Amino acid sequence: MLLGFTSQASADSIRVLMKTNLGEIELELDGDKAPASVENFLRYVDEGFYNGTIFHRVINGFMIQGGGFTPDLDQKRGHAAITNEAKNGLSNARGSIAMARTNAPHSATSQFFINHKDNDNLDYPSFDGWGYAVFGRVTRGMDTVDRIADVATANRMGMQNVPVTDVMIENVTRLSN
Repeated sequence: MLLGFTSQASADSIRVLMKTNLGEIELELDGDKAPASVENFLRYVDEGFYNGTIFHRVINGFMIQGGGFTPDLDQKRGHAAITNEAKNGLSNARGSIAMARTNAPHSATSQFFINHKDNDNLDYPSFDGWGYAVFGRVTRGMDTVDRIADVATANRMGMQNVPVTDVMIENVTRLSN
């Protein structure tokens, strides 16, 4: 009986494929523990919002961040910010995907980051009493995450850790189960 339940849970998992110019990243999203974050992310996926954006902040041994800027570093206008779901029991472990935000806890919109290493210091309650909401994990393509983390970066247009050569998010699509 437990085996049947586990199979059903796996069949209901939400998966997306992120195609970048450095390879593919497959993600499994946790709609049970981070429903608002997953719904928010999928809204952007379904709208094609991420297509043609870049990973604009890359720090090897920390994380890779994307989902909000075009190659010329124009910030795309997203939807309203969502509630911070960092208190969901998920950890900012290597390969997890989390919502990026400003210093304001409930400011996440379209930007996300993939943890390049275990960053439990970002887990609830973190340094600010809130933390960063994990909403899924890489199931395939950590070699792509590693390639992205290895790119040369520089300061550009007032931003730090910007890849010297654009790391493009070509498209993000849902995968069928």
